[in-house]
Amino acid sequence: MAERTVFDLFGFADKLGGEKEVREKFWRTAKRAARQIPFMEDVVAAYYCMLDRNTPLRAKGILIAALGYFVLPTDAIPDIILGFGFTDDVAVLSAAIAAVRAHITPAHKAAAKEALAEDI
Repeated sequence: MAERTVFDLFGFADKLGGEKEVREKFWRTAKRAARQIPFMEDVVAAYYCMLDRNTPLRAKGILIAALGYFVLPTDAIPDIILGFGFTDDVAVLSAAIAAVRAHITPAHKAAAKEALAEDI
C-alpha cells in the first residue's frame, strides 16, 4: 500500500486537484506573493514543516489549513487586488506560523532559503 501524504490525511489532495497540483499552486502563489509578503521565507519553511513526517499531526493540520487558504484563489480579499490582495493571507499565515513556530526546524528554514534562492 502506498504511503499517505499530509494532503491525503486532511482530504485536501482530491479537493484541490491532487497532491501534484497542490504543490504547483503553492509555488505559483508563493512566486506571486514573494514581493508582497515580507516573511516569505517563513511561509516556505512552514510548507516544508508541513511535509515533514516528524511534525506532529496538530501542527500539520494548522499549517495545511493556512497554506490551503494561501493557495486558494477565492478568499476574503481576492489576491489579484493590488496592494491588498495578500493582506488576509498574511494574517492567516502569521497566526499559523506563530502557533507552530516550535516545530519549524533549522532544516526547514535552510530548505526554504535554498528554494527561494533558486525558484523565485
